[in-house]
Amino acid sequence: MTTKNAIIMAAGKGTRMKSKLVKVLHQVCGKSMVDHVLTQVEATHMANIVTVVGHGAKDVEAALGDRTEYAVQAEQLGTGHAVLQAEPLLKDADGMTLIVSGDTPLFKAETFEELFEYHQAKGAAGTILTSQAPNPQGYGRVVRNRLGIVEKIVEQKDATKEEQEIREINTGVYCFDNKKLFAALHQVTNDNAQGEYYLTDVIQIMKNQGDVVAAYQMDDFDESMGVNTRAALAQATKVMQRRINEQHMENGVSIINPEDTYIDAGVKIGADTIVEPGVLIKGKTTIGEDCFIGAHSEIHDMVIEDRVRVTASFLEDSIMHADSNIGPYSHLRPQAEIGEHVHLGNFVEVKKAQIGARTKVGHLTYVGDATLGQDINVGCGVVFVNYDGVNKHHTNVGDSAFIGSNSNIIAPVEVADHSFIAAGSTITDDVNFHDMAIARARQTNKPDFWGRLPHEPENM
Repeated sequence: MTTKNAIIMAAGKGTRMKSKLVKVLHQVCGKSMVDHVLTQVEATHMANIVTVVGHGAKDVEAALGDRTEYAVQAEQLGTGHAVLQAEPLLKDADGMTLIVSGDTPLFKAETFEELFEYHQAKGAAGTILTSQAPNPQGYGRVVRNRLGIVEKIVEQKDATKEEQEIREINTGVYCFDNKKLFAALHQVTNDNAQGEYYLTDVIQIMKNQGDVVAAYQMDDFDESMGVNTRAALAQATKVMQRRINEQHMENGVSIINPEDTYIDAGVKIGADTIVEPGVLIKGKTTIGEDCFIGAHSEIHDMVIEDRVRVTASFLEDSIMHADSNIGPYSHLRPQAEIGEHVHLGNFVEVKKAQIGARTKVGHLTYVGDATLGQDINVGCGVVFVNYDGVNKHHTNVGDSAFIGSNSNIIAPVEVADHSFIAAGSTITDDVNFHDMAIARARQTNKPDFWGRLPHEPENM
């Protein structure tokens, strides 16, 4: 089996992005562009992967880690010069080498595999991946002779009027015989208007040597989309989002309006889950089967088990166990764990708290830094007061406790199993097993109080 290698070019600054962040680290559906590229390259089972870094090199290396080796292009002297920086790592490698840009997040592993197969079938020294562009403006054109053989690649600025009419464009992805690639790169000069070493010159050098140069035309132009501006980033995100949503629907997820639903690349959703319009699901979220994600919910880095209902709520970095429900208009903050069959109603906020099975927190409640057992009823307007101005404190509530409406639980306290807190209480001490705590002023009625009030004259 022929050895496969890859070079990912990720050294450019991306001036037109107008950003402090290096271009290839801008995200498309929750993953950096270069991560998308690397993921697809990895799927083709490469023997060697080298990423050429330059601007923001440390940031790129930190983002990709040890999934790839790195070559540094300290000075940006063109695409040919960038690829040449990988020579010390690949000069002894046999087989084929794929070259792809780190700002093309839409390429698929299947396309790379097709390119490799075509390259081998043609016995080529170099193969260009091309596509038919609806609007080829700005792309290098692939010029073929009458027999369909590639003659050259001409850049937009150097193309004649006739060549500018060509719609077959160079996607910037190549497959080369590894040894012949680096031999040709040493013959590339910077004798051009930009004073740069162009990778495309390798094609002409190979042809002049009598080597076979081929071009494989891919079907989906969208894959070749390079990102140089914020507008292009948005367009790439739109294409990627369509792919992601279609994949979920193929897997049995009902997405009511895919065009109005945002799902990150790392999200997993089980079959027969329904996702309504206006939903955002981000990060490493996992959603089980038979769930309902209601309109305008936003979900980040969550674990949601089977048959959970989420109605118009914001959930982040927490766990909802099976058959629980939340919302509308509630907020799970980080490190919350919601047990099975738990009900969290409207305007409930939970932070760094564990809530046991079958517990009900109906509405207008804050539960922070607390552990609630099973079968508890928490009334309306209850506040777990966890902060003393300096430190956060924890509250424990035992199984089958009842917390009346409009109560304040001043941490740290222990509320035992089967205990009862009367409505309107402010609890500062522990409540024992089977006890009822009442901590409020006794009601006093003043007879005929209304009659003793001063009254305004009539008709005033």
